Amino acid sequence: MKIHFIGIGGIGLSALAKFLANDGHKISGSDIKQTEITNDLATNFDAKITIPHHEDAVEGVERVIYSAAVRPTNPEYQKAKLLGIELLSRKEALKSILGEKEVYAVGGAHGKSTTSAMLASLLPCTNALIGAISKEFGSNVRHYDNNKVVFEADESDESFLNSNPYLAIVTNVEPEHMEYYGYDEERFYNAYKHFLSLAKVRVVNAEDTFLSSLDTDAVRLYPSKDITHIEFILVNGEPYTKFELLNLGAFEVLGFGMHIATDAALAIFAALQLGENIENIRCNLRHYKGIKKRFDIVQNKTSCVVIDDYGHHPTEIKATIASLKTYAKLREFNKLQIIWQPHKYSRTMDNLQGFVECFEGADELVILPIWSAGELEVEIDLKGAFSKYNLTMADKITKEDGVVKVIKEGHVIKEYSDGLIAAFGAGDITYQIRGEA
Repeated sequence: MKIHFIGIGGIGLSALAKFLANDGHKISGSDIKQTEITNDLATNFDAKITIPHHEDAVEGVERVIYSAAVRPTNPEYQKAKLLGIELLSRKEALKSILGEKEVYAVGGAHGKSTTSAMLASLLPCTNALIGAISKEFGSNVRHYDNNKVVFEADESDESFLNSNPYLAIVTNVEPEHMEYYGYDEERFYNAYKHFLSLAKVRVVNAEDTFLSSLDTDAVRLYPSKDITHIEFILVNGEPYTKFELLNLGAFEVLGFGMHIATDAALAIFAALQLGENIENIRCNLRHYKGIKKRFDIVQNKTSCVVIDDYGHHPTEIKATIASLKTYAKLREFNKLQIIWQPHKYSRTMDNLQGFVECFEGADELVILPIWSAGELEVEIDLKGAFSKYNLTMADKITKEDGVVKVIKEGHVIKEYSDGLIAAFGAGDITYQIRGEA
């Protein structure tokens, strides 16, 4: 088929586009700006990319798939409707894309991208659809000529219910995206129950409050009891966690922290359920190279390390801050400098106190303007809320010649050139901290 994607530059929709291109479909797409993702699609998947959106982009296509951010006022959406072209949201499209696949779906509030990438490492001959770039295969998609798929399942709009899971992993459950669920917690938790009920094989973190309460047949990980002898080490300046898991022996995985060991253990349990040999699992886990924007070391110098992290919820940030402290100690850095770009007004308001607490331990904190993600602007007094920190409010940052520069009203007001510098956020901060924006 000729399939057009509105919002093809997004990490989730681009993965579906690549996946369908690998299945033999002709793909095209549009977005508001050109990025490395759209360039990759044009160069490596022969996709015709339209920047910005234009109604002519849907001429001659048979199906249009659009991202959750696309509104009915979009010119391509309107033109497709006028022409009678089949219009599917990403959520709706999953039914036909994954309906005949053997899907190993990874859901949860936190850690699902990492766990998905780890599981893909442990199952080296499967397709993979991940909501992040796996450094092992340099993409959010991996292709093999079989029907087995490691899939990062998204709960934000209940689309994980359309993922046809044969195996389901749930890392943890925490109310998020509640605007979609109408701030109805019962509906939110029921979505997770339904997701797990769809799978024939289930692997869960049994120390999560909600997951521990479920009366369902599942392989259960108890991290505080099952994971022992944790050790954090550096290998060529890169962070690694060593641990032992039950009676399965020792494992080593890229990354720092109990949360990394937990994600790895869930992936190990899942791979075992799928019949993988434990020694192959132990070896393949070492092939995991991390994912872009998760504790992503973008500069590694003796005197200065710069890390980009996608963390945009207090729970994620708190876990990463703990890992940063461990890393700083091993690297003998005495300064931890944090830059944060809040993501969405709704998330910032709903979790404001959590955000205030999660940056504990930062020697300096820089806060950038909230990345709206299409939401209407709301006034939030971040300067007042974070007054206990050594705080700088700024407009943007950049990195030049190994120096991170903090900019306000067009002027550089602060520079960081030593110690540990970490940037958090799910907006364009990933490009800013790399000096690409």
